[in-house]
Amino acid sequence: MERYVAFLRGVSPMNCKMPELKRCFEAAGFCDVKTLLSSGNVAFSAKPDIVPVLEGAAEAAMEAHLGRIFQTIVRPSSFLGRLVGREPFADFKLAANAKPVITFLRKPCDAEIVLPIGQAHARILKLEHTEVFSAYVPDEKGAALGALLERKFGKAITTRTLETVRKCAAS
Repeated sequence: MERYVAFLRGVSPMNCKMPELKRCFEAAGFCDVKTLLSSGNVAFSAKPDIVPVLEGAAEAAMEAHLGRIFQTIVRPSSFLGRLVGREPFADFKLAANAKPVITFLRKPCDAEIVLPIGQAHARILKLEHTEVFSAYVPDEKGAALGALLERKFGKAITTRTLETVRKCAAS
C-alpha cells in the first residue's frame, strides 16, 4: 500500500462534514483514511495506481455518498515529503509576513507563462510540472492570489499553505 493525500477544492467545515468525507473515501476502497485540518485534505492508503484513477474513484464516491463532487487532486505522500523537504521557497526573498503557498494543478500547464508575476500583495514565483509556488501578504482584499492563479492556470487547481502541505505529507 502507498500513502496518498487528496486535496479537494472548495471544501470547508460549512459545506462538508469531515466524518462524511472520510466515509466517502472509505467507500471508494481506500484504507487508513484521515481528514486533516477540516479544509479538504484527506490522507489515505491505497494500492499504487495512477493518480487520475485515484482522483476519479474519490470523486465518484463523493457523488454517490454526498450528492456532490469536490474537484480532487491527489499526490503521493512521499512526493509531498520530498517537495517540502527541499525548501522550495529558499531561493526567494519573501516579506516577513508573506505566506508561501503551493498550488496543485490537475495536469501540467500547456501555456508558456513568464514568471515571476505579481499583483497587489501576491506573487507567482515558480512553476514546476504540476506545482506552482507563490506567496502573498494577507490583506483586507484577500483574493488577489486566487484570482491571479485562476487567470494563469484555470480552475483545475487547488492551493494550500506550505505549512499545510508539510502537515499533509507527514500524515
